[in-house]
Amino acid sequence: MSQSPLVIDPPGQADACIIWLHGLGADRYDFVPVVDALNLPAGHGLRFIFPQAPTRPVTINGGMPMPSWYDIIGMSPARAISQEQLQESADTVRAIVDEQIAKGIKVERIILAGFSQGGAVVLHSALQSGLPLAGVMALSTYGPTIEDLLEKTDKKLDMFFAHGRQDAMVPHAMGRLAHDLVEKAGHRPQWHDYNMGHEVCPQEIADINGWLRQRLSL
Repeated sequence: MSQSPLVIDPPGQADACIIWLHGLGADRYDFVPVVDALNLPAGHGLRFIFPQAPTRPVTINGGMPMPSWYDIIGMSPARAISQEQLQESADTVRAIVDEQIAKGIKVERIILAGFSQGGAVVLHSALQSGLPLAGVMALSTYGPTIEDLLEKTDKKLDMFFAHGRQDAMVPHAMGRLAHDLVEKAGHRPQWHDYNMGHEVCPQEIADINGWLRQRLSL
């Protein structure tokens, strides 16, 4: 990874962690405002880690270099992606998880979160790892590798899915399909959709707040 992750530590001792991946063309600062917007209780002990995707050419954008977790080669009939780059990004997430465990954060108090392309990476990483994570937040995203991974782990995860009903970048139906697949496999996903496009809205932030408080007993 070309740049180190941005780390925001809690006021006191960290005893939980969210590893949060940005979307295509964004950067590690994209979701920093959410930390304050979540309005977590004082002394929450939650460390936020925002990795930075490497800058590389993206085929569907005319080969223009931009921060990207993996190349998107085509949009139809199904989204064609670089599986190798997706795996590299998932390995990066797993390395951060292992680093946090080595620093004393219990795996049961680590959440993987991602928006759009970042969400596809954390879904892949979480399902592939088989780790008993605290949960996964899949925001305005889809699951290009879910069907291949669902049978490879017996660890069932809590998941928070959020999607805009007017999302023109990642269609609502793609997010719902990912939710339905993990639910059918025995995971515990929650589905939330909102009157928005490919973005984040205040009600979504409030719902994430409630889910995090429940998952991490904040």
